[in-house]
Amino acid sequence: MKAVFITGHGGNEVINVRECEYPQRRPGEALVRIEAGTLNQVDLYMRNSGAGITHQLPLIMGLDGAGVVEKIDADETRISVGQRVVVFPGMSCGRCEFCRRGDDVLCTGMKLMGEHCDGTFAQWISVPVENLFSMPKHLDFVQAAAMGVNYLTAWRMLFTRAQLKPWETVLVFGVGGGVSLAAMHLAKSIGARVVVTSREEGKLEKARNMGANETINSQTHDVAKAVMALTEGRGVDVVVENVGEAVWSSAMKSLVRGGRLVTCGATSGDQPPADLKRIFIRQLQIIGSTSGNSSEFKQLLAYAERHRIIPMIDSVFSLDDIHQALDRLESDGRMGKVGLALNPPK
Repeated sequence: MKAVFITGHGGNEVINVRECEYPQRRPGEALVRIEAGTLNQVDLYMRNSGAGITHQLPLIMGLDGAGVVEKIDADETRISVGQRVVVFPGMSCGRCEFCRRGDDVLCTGMKLMGEHCDGTFAQWISVPVENLFSMPKHLDFVQAAAMGVNYLTAWRMLFTRAQLKPWETVLVFGVGGGVSLAAMHLAKSIGARVVVTSREEGKLEKARNMGANETINSQTHDVAKAVMALTEGRGVDVVVENVGEAVWSSAMKSLVRGGRLVTCGATSGDQPPADLKRIFIRQLQIIGSTSGNSSEFKQLLAYAERHRIIPMIDSVFSLDDIHQALDRLESDGRMGKVGLALNPPK
């Protein structure tokens, strides 16, 4: 079988597609034929350096995946052979205090596929059965794979951490990115008023076509002032951001008194001015969030099926075209998920 390996750190030259042995299925695991995966910013980070993430090279890339179950234990009842499944990429210890209380995303021994251990960009993988969830019936394999990181991250940010309500207004920074696009999509699906930003007018137009209530070009407008104009001086209830330093001041100034800012990234820098006076005088809440737990993933998939949520797919590449897929992920014009087709049609 073929898989995508990181063999060093640098550029695309350290990413190779190579033949490798089929995975050995262990008791409690399922052998899955992976039909599709999608790329995430962490794939670029792992390629570039992987700094701060314990890993050994060579490493199979990929956090997202969807496919078909081919082998399981004879007495397994949770899934069945032939079932279409989505991979949950987090592998928790099941024993620490966070696992015991049901929030395995905070597990002290958490390992993520494609980061700490081999990932999903392989034609077959063997994973614990508890990491597999039934695919929403209305999605294809690429669309289903897209749920595993970006949509799960946005789900936890909006509904677990920020507790967004249908009558509230949310500001989403950088709507071209995967998490931001998912956050816009999910927030709009519950009826919230959604304001999005981007530096590119084309992405703002696409966001409006997808249902964004208002858009702000952050290249030509002061975001905080534009938000205040749109909300008659009130501000938004929730800010969703993963940019960090470059937008932090605007994000803080855009919040209503008592508002919540939820963040899951710092692509422009992780040391923004704290603006403590604004935080305590206006009683703002700054909330960190990363990925999601297995219970949230189950909730997300059920919600997606019930409400016919379909992730936006920018493009799909073959396994052998992983370099082009990574280039597309890095490109400014991308909007939506970059997919990877891992097994050709039979």
